[in-house]
Amino acid sequence: MKTTINKKLGVIIVALLLTGIVPSAMKAQNKVEASVGADLVSGYIWRGQDLGGVSIQPSLGISYKGFSLGVWGSAGFESSDTKEFDLTLGYSINGFSVSITDYWFNTQVPSGVDDEGETIYSTNKYFKYGAHSTAHVFEAQIGYDFGPLAVNWYTNFAGADGVKGNGKRAYSSYLALSAPFQLGGLDWMVDLGIVPWETSFYNGYTSGFCVSDISLGATKEIKVTDSFSVPAFAKVSVNPRTEGAHFTFGLSF
Repeated sequence: MKTTINKKLGVIIVALLLTGIVPSAMKAQNKVEASVGADLVSGYIWRGQDLGGVSIQPSLGISYKGFSLGVWGSAGFESSDTKEFDLTLGYSINGFSVSITDYWFNTQVPSGVDDEGETIYSTNKYFKYGAHSTAHVFEAQIGYDFGPLAVNWYTNFAGADGVKGNGKRAYSSYLALSAPFQLGGLDWMVDLGIVPWETSFYNGYTSGFCVSDISLGATKEIKVTDSFSVPAFAKVSVNPRTEGAHFTFGLSF
């Protein structure tokens, strides 16, 4: 699922400290920054999983001194597509980042089994937060961006997490490695996603360690007028676990 943490403010502050800029310039950076936008995508592919077709994905964020609060959503054009509403609270400094995300989906998902071995499904009502009756998934993230390589670890710690074969909470986790590069005038990104252990949260059911996503994407500014351009992106993704392949295109506004 897409979650953006704004690092610009922290990087600017550190740069100013290192270069000895005067205090008045420092004060200019001690302000709240906000952003709003939306992506239009041909398909919603998240961590190697197909969550829907053509979708609009709005975002809204606010940040201050490395702390950030972001809202992200996704709504497909088809009624059967997954609808999603996420809240992320994070902190980043010098490439290091941590965050907690509250994911909410409008679909019911398995949240355990009862005493008779029957699967318990979570409700899809937003304000239901019961241990076995919620559609919210709470995830913790920690990561570091080394520049040539970004490493992020994600673990579900509460809510409608996946389960193991014995019905116990899986604490479903995901390791993401991302490497950016430039080629042919485009900005490229190679992504590798790994599910480290058994869970029903990813790929329907994952019995153990597996590669869930291998992706190659590129972005480019499409010039509309002399003063206005629209960022466009395309990505090829394969999921070795499900043997699925996807090619998606999107525009950012």
